[in-house]
Amino acid sequence: MVQKAKILLVDDRPENLLALEAILSALDQTLVRASSGEEALKALLTDDFAVILLDVQMPGMDGFETAAHIKRRERTRDIPIIFLTAINHGPHHTFRGYAAGAVDYISKPFDPWVLRAKVSVFVELYTKNCQLREQAALLRLQLEGGGSNGLDAGKETAGLLAELSARLAAVEEQAEALTKQLGEDSADAGVVATAAHLERKLTGLRRALDALEPGSAGGAPALPSQN
Repeated sequence: MVQKAKILLVDDRPENLLALEAILSALDQTLVRASSGEEALKALLTDDFAVILLDVQMPGMDGFETAAHIKRRERTRDIPIIFLTAINHGPHHTFRGYAAGAVDYISKPFDPWVLRAKVSVFVELYTKNCQLREQAALLRLQLEGGGSNGLDAGKETAGLLAELSARLAAVEEQAEALTKQLGEDSADAGVVATAAHLERKLTGLRRALDALEPGSAGGAPALPSQN
């Protein structure tokens, strides 16, 4: 059974957290609340998250400062961050969000479908990445230990590689479809950053998987970070 991905929701207002939960509940993943930047950083010490939805305007440690701490930690630096803000200070404010390491920057009120669709891509990428890492580890054990019969082991390896490739192809297709759909809204400044992030991660996964193919140079490299 595939374990549910965790999504971190960070906002100092309980009503905003409740609204986010209502929007994202359809994804059927584990939603974790944090009412401050400090609380979010504590949650990130022990749990792995597929994506973080981070409010910009918070008392004490604001969203930008929280994101800076997240990006400084090796364990969390690659987790996608989507900034949410109730105010719009123009291009400079948006640029600050991307400079802080966000993959997207969304102003409230936002379209629930768009937010859910963007989050779903990162959840899907995270889930498939975890599956690929687990199956790649199994494949390495098979390659190192061999099987009772060399021919049988070869067939198992080929079958597993084909399944890995098919799983990754499904993610690539979903990401391409979403990017195309979001790209129709030219006012969405976050599309370029989101698409670039997905492209980098998927390219890394595809390269690692191709390296596992029989006859490839370099053996079986480690797959990229799960985020």
